[in-house]
Amino acid sequence: MSRIGKQPVAIPTGVKAQMSGQEFSVEGPKGQLKMKIPASFKVLIKDNIITVSPQAEGNKTGALHGLYRSMVSNMVKGVAVGYTKELEIQGVGFKAAVQGKKAIFNLGYSSPVEMKIPDGIDFKVAENVKLIVSGPDKQQVGDFSAHIKDLFPAEPYKGKGIRFKGEYVRRKVGKTVA
Repeated sequence: MSRIGKQPVAIPTGVKAQMSGQEFSVEGPKGQLKMKIPASFKVLIKDNIITVSPQAEGNKTGALHGLYRSMVSNMVKGVAVGYTKELEIQGVGFKAAVQGKKAIFNLGYSSPVEMKIPDGIDFKVAENVKLIVSGPDKQQVGDFSAHIKDLFPAEPYKGKGIRFKGEYVRRKVGKTVA
């Protein structure tokens, strides 16, 4: 049995969790999230505590036990507190802006790069180079942040590009003239 899967998930105040059929849903101040739970797992909500338990024994069920417990925990934390990723843009003339539901990046290409901001994601730009991605769904916040970083990953010679806040990019020495 999974060590992580056995741990109960506490429901904070202001968060409502319910199980209807095989669909688990949570609602809180930051939004609402839903997820289908496979039939091989049972989610029990009692006295503001959620427990995830396997219905049948087996290798595959045991391997996924901790995963589904973590996903339930992330959903509860997401609707209560939310998740945030911060990115930085470095480079001369590199900047970002928000226009409605689109993010526009000037990254040294011949034309600006536009990205649609998905529903449920809050995207802010501070000082043209500091990006803040936030939302209740941990997976969606991380995925959108990774797509932004993929537009122009930080390169090792000059350090230009998009990186997560606090990320260290190992610098390389350029060519030397003999």
